[in-house]
Amino acid sequence: MEFLPIFINIKNERCLVVGGQEKAFEKIELLLKAGSKVTVVASKICKEIAELKASGQISHQDESFSEAVMKGCRLVIVATSNSSLQTEVVNRAKENEIPVNVVDFPDLCTFTMPAIIDRSPLLLAVSTSGNSPTMTRIIRSRLEAMLPLAYGRLSLLVGNFRKSLQSTLQSKQERRYFWNRIFSSPIIEMFLSGKEQEAERILKNEIDTIGQSTQSIGQVCLVGAGPGDPDLLTLRALRLIQNADTIVYDRLVFPKIMEYAREDAELIYVGKKSANHTVPQDQINQKLVDLAKQGKMVVRLKGGDPFIFGRGGEEIEMLMESGIDFQVVPGVTAASGCSTYAGIPLTHRDYAQQCVLVTGHLKEDGTGLNWDSLVQPNQTVVFYMGLSNIKKVSSELIQHGMSPEMLAAIVQKGTTRNQKVFTGTVADLPEIVETNNIKPPALVIVGNVVKLHQKLVSAGFDNQILD
Repeated sequence: MEFLPIFINIKNERCLVVGGQEKAFEKIELLLKAGSKVTVVASKICKEIAELKASGQISHQDESFSEAVMKGCRLVIVATSNSSLQTEVVNRAKENEIPVNVVDFPDLCTFTMPAIIDRSPLLLAVSTSGNSPTMTRIIRSRLEAMLPLAYGRLSLLVGNFRKSLQSTLQSKQERRYFWNRIFSSPIIEMFLSGKEQEAERILKNEIDTIGQSTQSIGQVCLVGAGPGDPDLLTLRALRLIQNADTIVYDRLVFPKIMEYAREDAELIYVGKKSANHTVPQDQINQKLVDLAKQGKMVVRLKGGDPFIFGRGGEEIEMLMESGIDFQVVPGVTAASGCSTYAGIPLTHRDYAQQCVLVTGHLKEDGTGLNWDSLVQPNQTVVFYMGLSNIKKVSSELIQHGMSPEMLAAIVQKGTTRNQKVFTGTVADLPEIVETNNIKPPALVIVGNVVKLHQKLVSAGFDNQILD
C-alpha cells in the first residue's frame, strides 16, 4: 500500500494552493467544500478563481511564492506545471512538516487527492495512487451510480440513533448484530425508496422494543427485470435483487439475472406458460403476503415491466388489502427493448406517429380487442404473447381492413444472444411461425416501421448483447 487512506478534518483550517488556473480551481472547490480557509498564491488567476476572490471566499496573493505564506497551513496543494516552483514548494512543505500534494505528479506528493463519492456525511474515496486517473474516474462513476443520494441522509439517521442504542445495548457485539439485522431488513429499502419518515418511525420502534417480542416488518418490491439482457436492469432493480431475502420470479426472467441474488437468498419459481400455470395467480399473491409477514425483504421479479401485461396491479391490490408495504420498480418493457435490439423503431416521423401495445391472449371467438382501433394508418401495433393465436391475429387484422401486405416482424428471445428476427407481412405471420418453429418468448410487431429493420441491419446496426 503506497499511501495510507485517511480522512482529515480541515474545517476552519488554513490551506495553501499554489497556482491559479483550472486545476487549481478544482482543488480549491474541494477545500472550500470541506470548510477550509483557502489562500491562493499565483501571479495570474482564472475567471472562476477571480469570482471566488471577489466574493470573499478565498484570499489571494499575486506575488511570488515565499516560505512565510505556508506558515500555519494544514495542507499545501501545488497546481502549477513550473517544475522549479514545484520543487521549491515541496521542499519547504517537507521542512515545515506540512502535507503537500502536487497535481499530476504523484512522486512529489506526501499525500494524494482521491476521487470522491460525496454522500455527506458518507464519503467514499477511490485512488490508484496516481497510476491511472482514468481508471479512478471510471470506478468513481460506477460507484456514484450505485449509491443513491439518500445514503447520505440514511447515514445521518443511523448516527442519530447510535447513542440511544449504546445506552440500550452495552455490548459492542450486540450492537453490531443489531445494525447488521437492520441493514439487511426492509427498513433500509423503505428509507431509500422515499418513505423516510416511516422508516425512521419503525427504526425507533425497533430500538425502543429491543428484547420484546414484536412482529417483524417485511416489504414486497415488484421489480421489472426487463426483456432479457441483464444490462437493461435499472440500478434500483439491481440493488433490490442483491439485497433480497426471497426472490419470487417468472419464467421470462433471464437466468443470468438470478446470479445477482445473494447466495443465501430463497429463490421461488412461479413461472407461467400459455395454458400451463405452474402456480395460480391467487396463490402467488398470497405467497407474497405470507413472506412479507415473516419480516422478509421480498422481490417479486417479472420479465419486462410489472405494470405492462405483468399482472402487477393485481398483486399490489392484494398487498394493500393485507397492509403490506410495497414498492414498484419499472423495467424496460419487451416492446421497447426487443424492437430496439431488432433495429425497429416503434415510432418514426415518416411511418408511425403512434404505438399501441396489446396482449395476444384472446378469447376463442377473438373478442377482447378493439380490432378497428388497431387497423389505423401511421400506427405501430405490438402484440405481447401472440404466438398461440397468431392465425387469429392475422385474420382479424385483415378482416378489419388492414392490408395483407402490411409489414410485420416477430422478435424471438429479444435482447439475448439467441435473438432472432423474422420479417414478412401480416398475411405471412402464421406461416412464418410454423415454418421457423418459433416458440415463446416472442413479440409481434406490425407496421411500416418494420421496413427500417433491414435498412438498419444492412447499414451495420448492431446492438451488442453481453450476457
